[in-house]
Amino acid sequence: MNVLKIRSEMRNGKSIFDLPLRVTFYARVSTDKDEQLNSLENQVQYYTELIQSKPNWTYVKGYIDEGISGTSTKKRDSFNRMIADANAGRFDFIITKEISRFSRSTLDSIQYTQQLLEHDVGVLFQNDNINTLDSDSEFRLVVMAGVAQDEVRKLSERLKFGFRQAIKNGHVLGNDKLWGYDKKDCVLTINEEEARVVRRIFDLYANQQMGIRRISQTLYDEGFTSRKGNAFNVLTIRHILCNPKYKGWYCANKSQTVDYRSKRKVFLEESEWVMYPDPSIPAIVSEELWDRANALYKRRSEQMMSHQSAAEFHNRYPYSGKIICEEHGTSFHRQVLKSAKGEKEVWQCRVYRNRGRAACSAPQLRTTELDQIMAQIFDQLAQDKQAIVDAVVKVIQSVPDEHDYGRDVLRIEEDLSAIHAKKDRLLEMSMAEAITIEEFKRRNDSFNEQIKELEERLEFVKTEAQKSKRSIEQLEQIRTALEQELSFENGINSTLVTTILDHIVVKKSSTKEEVHLDIHLKFGDPCGVVFNRNDSSFCFSRLKNTTLQMPTRRI
Repeated sequence: MNVLKIRSEMRNGKSIFDLPLRVTFYARVSTDKDEQLNSLENQVQYYTELIQSKPNWTYVKGYIDEGISGTSTKKRDSFNRMIADANAGRFDFIITKEISRFSRSTLDSIQYTQQLLEHDVGVLFQNDNINTLDSDSEFRLVVMAGVAQDEVRKLSERLKFGFRQAIKNGHVLGNDKLWGYDKKDCVLTINEEEARVVRRIFDLYANQQMGIRRISQTLYDEGFTSRKGNAFNVLTIRHILCNPKYKGWYCANKSQTVDYRSKRKVFLEESEWVMYPDPSIPAIVSEELWDRANALYKRRSEQMMSHQSAAEFHNRYPYSGKIICEEHGTSFHRQVLKSAKGEKEVWQCRVYRNRGRAACSAPQLRTTELDQIMAQIFDQLAQDKQAIVDAVVKVIQSVPDEHDYGRDVLRIEEDLSAIHAKKDRLLEMSMAEAITIEEFKRRNDSFNEQIKELEERLEFVKTEAQKSKRSIEQLEQIRTALEQELSFENGINSTLVTTILDHIVVKKSSTKEEVHLDIHLKFGDPCGVVFNRNDSSFCFSRLKNTTLQMPTRRI
């Protein structure tokens, strides 16, 4: 039924109950406690009987959300389904208890009621006595929804005050399952069995200079496991190392809620944290040990961040992530061995590195050996050099596409559109005198700043997108350089060779004297390599039982 027609009928003396409408209801409780669920059952029964008792109304099954907050509509599945069904024209009228059942956000309430009216669907907020089919309903809705939103703000302030008072009274807030402690009635006591693990972690990290992954494996080998019986998660160890409670300090203000409505948080710089010794928190390790461990943690983190990205850090060596142990299915890690003759770069199975030779029999591989083997393979395959060049160029061309600048542009343009829509709604509220001129100016200026930032970011993204496109001339230069590199006239280029390499499998049959490898390229058939270290010779065979025409060679 058309909203204009309904309002005309109501001006002529008819009530909403006299009109032939398809009517549904929306019910919600904000917790899943028994008394709340009983309240929900009562709401459902009441609205079902009310709608079915009106002879002019057609009952449409209601929409129910259990145990969900009214602050935001993002996670309210039934509510969102109701809005979609309204847009599809499946009913004409919604009954709900009050505005706070719909949403405690003024903007959300107005937005959804306006959206529903655009699809000829009205809403009756029963306790607030607001029927959006009445012509003066929007002004009253703004006032009532504003009151509901202010209740959320007051609740947020009361919670913050409660937290501050609890801390002042020596009550420890936060994680109830903090490793090394038992917590009861907001009081921490040391769990000695778990505290042994915490002390061991700090000792291995700060005193023995172990990495976090190595610590996890060491703890597991020593019989220390998580509460579920597994090896300690790397993140768990990091959290233990960085938590000041373990030295008996209180730590707060790590994050702040930017918007009490969306509950969006931002994490603050460490300089803004609130930290001090707290007598109510029993220390498990000394301050000196904790400080030393965290100084080392920061130093290592800075070394990691000095590389442009995590991917670059892990792949800055040509064979990183490309050598696989057949026995364990794990990757080989780089190690630099120092001796009187100098440094030697080798690759070792991760299981061997963590648990020793008894755990993995795979031999370590030298980078120089791998370079020579790869050079010989490509020397033989270079008869079809053009195919190799084409394959490498294809890989290079794909790199710029890894970042979807088009998607970034679309997202920014959508954000701009959303802010312009908010400015329009703000203007409507100002014209309806729902907000003051000062409030309108403050919020409008904020929107303008956001628009300026988004427009600058949009320009930057478009510029970067243009830079990422390689010209035909550039690709031709790359192609020429590749042809020269593949001739190996200037020696081995490991980076180039491993660009074409997919992965290497170190076979179980390998020994220290004789290494068996399966080498898989990014094109063509894989090949097997047997390398004899006693006489520095190696031979090749295709894995499809076809012997390559390659003589035995010596390195």
